[in-house]
Amino acid sequence: METETEALGRLIRKHLRPFVKRIDAEAYYPDSYLREVGRSGRLSSQGKTEREVRVSDVRLIERTSEACMTTGFNFWCHLAAATYLRHTANRYLRETVLPQLEGGELLGGTGLSNPLKFYAGLDTLYLQAEPADGGYRIRGKLPMVSNLGEKHGFGVIASLNEEERIMAFMPCSADGLTLRERNGYLGLNGSATYACEFDGVFAPQEWIVAERVDSFVEKIRPTFVLYQIPLGLGVGAAAIDSIHKAKDRQGGCNRYLPMQAEELAAKLESLRERAYLLAGTDDLAGRWNELLRLRLAVVYFALEAVQADMLHWGSAGYVRDSAPSRRLREAYFLASLTPTVRHLEKLTR
Repeated sequence: METETEALGRLIRKHLRPFVKRIDAEAYYPDSYLREVGRSGRLSSQGKTEREVRVSDVRLIERTSEACMTTGFNFWCHLAAATYLRHTANRYLRETVLPQLEGGELLGGTGLSNPLKFYAGLDTLYLQAEPADGGYRIRGKLPMVSNLGEKHGFGVIASLNEEERIMAFMPCSADGLTLRERNGYLGLNGSATYACEFDGVFAPQEWIVAERVDSFVEKIRPTFVLYQIPLGLGVGAAAIDSIHKAKDRQGGCNRYLPMQAEELAAKLESLRERAYLLAGTDDLAGRWNELLRLRLAVVYFALEAVQADMLHWGSAGYVRDSAPSRRLREAYFLASLTPTVRHLEKLTR
């Protein structure tokens, strides 16, 4: 009988690996893989503890990121959206929309890059809301939200005034919402990233995730950050495997390089152990500072691993569509993903 790990490996081989070069070079969006994983039941939180859900989600993002960190990032977006609805008190979102997210029928984005910067004192909120009959009207622009498209939705936070904010789960098909595709990035162009303009978009009460947003963000942001950690673990593991494959190139001269696969593998194992311990804890929010320090350490590890991978492959890695160069660009994206390295350095002082 096929194990859970074997089943995921089969999905990756069939629905993801054949498309990795297209994802990187042609901005191909691998939504079929995301939906297949949902249909397989791997994302369901039914009958599971919160710890079990987190461990399973972290493992999925890590394994996906080993094959393609762009797609791992898409899954981070999707599972962050699922996290919002797993914690909302809104029965419609939790009982009707969440099963669609977990089943792959609906895909999700985060929309919380700007709000997390706001809560860290680094930015103002870009969206404003005003009460309307049966809900709220939302206006403003978000410069970048990923994992969007047809049959997608995403979380947003908008300010009512200086003291009050609301959070909504917004369908991409909402009237008054305009999506403009963003690409031309160094990497991650297959992440279905869009600029989002809200021109008086009506958010009915059934779309409202939370009205006491500040306390809700404190509840969900640890999982939001935790799910970024396996992005770096996955791309780092792939770089280590790649270094092993380059071992005998050019007469084995790679053995003279200062960073070897064995040293990186020891770092990876230590970071991975810490990540899964945090994923399985009962009080993730109470270990917020530890979580931030681990997130920062994983970014620096990933950058170190992909740079070593490039050096071990030499000129063959310097080709635009080579796997080492793709991983290099993916890791640099992780360094700029909210919370960014500089954001994390500020928060961990």
